[in-house]
Amino acid sequence: MTSHALDQAMYTLEAGRAHPFGARCDAGGVNFALFSEHATAVELLLFDSFDAEAPSHVFELDPRDNRSFATWHCYVRGLRAPAHYGYRVHGPDRPGHRFDPQKVLLDPYAKGVTRARWDRGAACRPGDNTATSMRAVAIDADAYDWKGDRPLNRPLADQVIYELHVGGFTRSPSATVSRPGTFTAVAEKIPHLTRLGVTAVELMPVADFDDSQAGNFWGYSTAAFFAPHAGYCTSPGSGAHLDEFRDMVRALHGAGIEVYLDVVFNHTDEGNQLGPLFSFAGLDNANYYYLDPADPRYYDDYSGCGNTLMANHPIVTKLVTDCLEFWVRDMHVDGFRFDEAAVLTRGAGGAVLDEPPVVWQIELSETLADTKIIAEAWDAAGAYEVGRYPGYRWAEWNGRFRDTMRRFVRGDAGLVGDVADRLGGSASLYQARGHAPGNSINFITCHDGFTLADLVSYDTKHNEANGEHNRDGNDDNMSWNCGVEGPTDDPAVLALREQQMKNLATLLMLSRGVPMVLGGDEFARTQQGNNNAYCQDNPIGWVDWHLAGRNAGLLRYWRELLAFRARHATLRANEFYTPDEITWHGTELGAPNWSDPQARALACTVRGRAGGPDLHVMMNMYWEPLDFQIPADGRRWVRAVDTARPAGDDLRGEGAEPAVPGPTCAVAARSITVLLSHA
Repeated sequence: MTSHALDQAMYTLEAGRAHPFGARCDAGGVNFALFSEHATAVELLLFDSFDAEAPSHVFELDPRDNRSFATWHCYVRGLRAPAHYGYRVHGPDRPGHRFDPQKVLLDPYAKGVTRARWDRGAACRPGDNTATSMRAVAIDADAYDWKGDRPLNRPLADQVIYELHVGGFTRSPSATVSRPGTFTAVAEKIPHLTRLGVTAVELMPVADFDDSQAGNFWGYSTAAFFAPHAGYCTSPGSGAHLDEFRDMVRALHGAGIEVYLDVVFNHTDEGNQLGPLFSFAGLDNANYYYLDPADPRYYDDYSGCGNTLMANHPIVTKLVTDCLEFWVRDMHVDGFRFDEAAVLTRGAGGAVLDEPPVVWQIELSETLADTKIIAEAWDAAGAYEVGRYPGYRWAEWNGRFRDTMRRFVRGDAGLVGDVADRLGGSASLYQARGHAPGNSINFITCHDGFTLADLVSYDTKHNEANGEHNRDGNDDNMSWNCGVEGPTDDPAVLALREQQMKNLATLLMLSRGVPMVLGGDEFARTQQGNNNAYCQDNPIGWVDWHLAGRNAGLLRYWRELLAFRARHATLRANEFYTPDEITWHGTELGAPNWSDPQARALACTVRGRAGGPDLHVMMNMYWEPLDFQIPADGRRWVRAVDTARPAGDDLRGEGAEPAVPGPTCAVAARSITVLLSHA
């Protein structure tokens, strides 16, 4: 190996080890290991600081000493963390390969990234981009005092998940935090989360991404899978990426809140053949990505984002599982949600596999044995695997739950059979495969689409601010504006909108399965009708915390609703209802209108568990009030929930529920009433 020193700092170079991949720090120095099957030469560049224009050392690795099969490696004795570095990689010039030794490349296993000098355009154009490259940071991953913290390991079926965007959650001045838009700021908002009653946060992508792109606010184009996003750190230049993320995790765990990460292993930020060259494409394009077999200069795109990671290639399968195990073992993460997870089931040529290796490797990893794994079980190329995603313990985002409940509350007729199935944990999707309600992640809203407030305020999307002439985003939102499109001062419309939000929230929390809440929905956050705010790093995409005060009644309802679910074990049971546990009704007892195409009303009586009371739930999505019969079999009923009543009377606290004399109960138009039995 050859060293070209550009200053007086000298290190001792040794052969090093081929494993583990990445930069591993120890007391004597740093070991570097990089996979590239087709590389003909590799150079390691060391930078004295995160913003240095040129490297202080360039080490040319000798394939006789520094290559073991397809892995290039060396040990730099005397180098100390944090150490800033990158690679130049040489290789064959033929279709399918994109080697360019003038480009500085990130280590796929980098634990930190800095972009102080980053110029995305220079990474797309021919020529040397050393002065404007991203740099990896070698960090001592073992140098942290967890103070006894471990993943919480609470059963998934007992969770209430809260999806949030680390930047948008606190970037608004209304958040009143010390470090807006950071991991630190999330920790500052823990009191809100604990008062609300959620038990897990699902963080939209926190693996490093290029936030210099206007269209990458959400972070769904990953640059470095092992590195906490530099933009969410207060001092990335000092190599504090891991510690700042760990501080947040430790604080959340201390409050009893688990941490799930939204991970994006379906594609990377390198895009298509015109995209920047900064990592995988320049390291070993043919092994990492699906290429067009007719012309391998181009990519097969199953993700809708320009490229697709070949997740079931052995080296990518290793990267994915190594990455997940790192976040669990070294960062104490409790679970993962996999974006466009259907891509992970594709094999050679893009065919969907019955037994995809990467999915089973994740399922069977001992390190991940207690970790929650959640699939968004579809992709942009048409694969849709809700109810049949491979594996036993994979949970799924249940898009059918979302669609059924949105349509029912909107007032669509003939859905009562589907509503009953969703309330019971979607047995039609999961029971035949031996799964349970805990395999269903139930949600009404998520980052992708309308917020809850916009769902009841807009009939159509309003994405003009995205600059795509309102062509982006879903056109079929199953929404209803309650009579007026967008903002209004009409008190009747505003009251109906709040009632509809409470209806949707109530159905979510009454359903077996795992409820997920979109951050800010609890106090009617709006995106002004934008249902695809991926590029809105501004008040459209930020949480406005002033709304927590303006909509205090709605926030109180959400808090009481989550507490209600927590008190009633029958709602959280990880089993499908049996006939002796639940009885279905219409407005008349024992007479559900399963075959009525005009039915908009449904009721059920649910037997309590663990000594809890029985529940009698009456759902009227008709536009007139209806009288429902209630069981008159010696049980005394009290009213716990009535979404049509004003704040404070809509959800009564335990012991404060008024009696309902029967034999019928009037349920207001477009509302839900829940009764509890008392002996």
